[in-house]
Amino acid sequence: MLHVIACMKQVVDLQQIRIKRDTREPVLEGLPVLFGDMDKNALEEAVRIKEKHGAKVSVLSVGSAKLKDTVLEALAMGADEACIVVDPACEGSDTAASAMTLVKAIEKIRPYDLILVGEGSADNYSGQIGSRIAEMLNAPQITYVRELSIEDNTVTAVRDIEAALEVVKADMPLVASVTSEINKPRRAPLAQILRASRKPLNVWTLKDLGIEASQVGSAASPIQVVSNVAPQQERKGVIFEGDVDATVAELVDALGKEGALL
Repeated sequence: MLHVIACMKQVVDLQQIRIKRDTREPVLEGLPVLFGDMDKNALEEAVRIKEKHGAKVSVLSVGSAKLKDTVLEALAMGADEACIVVDPACEGSDTAASAMTLVKAIEKIRPYDLILVGEGSADNYSGQIGSRIAEMLNAPQITYVRELSIEDNTVTAVRDIEAALEVVKADMPLVASVTSEINKPRRAPLAQILRASRKPLNVWTLKDLGIEASQVGSAASPIQVVSNVAPQQERKGVIFEGDVDATVAELVDALGKEGALL
């Protein structure tokens, strides 16, 4: 039976981020967490492979203690088991440390046939995790996948390279990063959500994976984030008053001059 691993990242709900007016810094404390859209695309594709070929689907993620609740959605969508790494030392890890942690977990649950990841995360969209995992596992990789099919031991994928589409083939085991065009993630029905907590959930710490706390986290990263602020936005404060038809016409004319209309 095929074993497909979907790597998913826990991120804050970007729709609920507020920006401090004086500093333009995002307020992240207390926000709910969820899996990013392209992570769900990766999981959806894994579940579709399961439905067509009879595969086992494992969800793998690294995050905070809230991940124990977040991962239930992935199990409800059709994953057979979840393997999560929960350790406070992981907070602030860069892509290198995150990929290393994922690889250590993959080695714990291998063998695998296919590893699926989103092309980019919903928060910083670095697009590095898939490539780093493939490099450390010495596995072939297909990127920007918008269509994927499996026949015997071969994966055929359509890659979106902006100006054209490219069809490539590779033998498993391999790593593939998917784009949002590959599918539309399903909404888990209530019955599946209620049953999700009964599925296997493996919770590991860094110690379980043989990783030292000094190898992860912001302190271990050579990258320093100097600032994280929203773009400067200045309001002109123009007020239109008078007859509705006339003011609407003035508004449209003003927006046109600002280049806000196509």
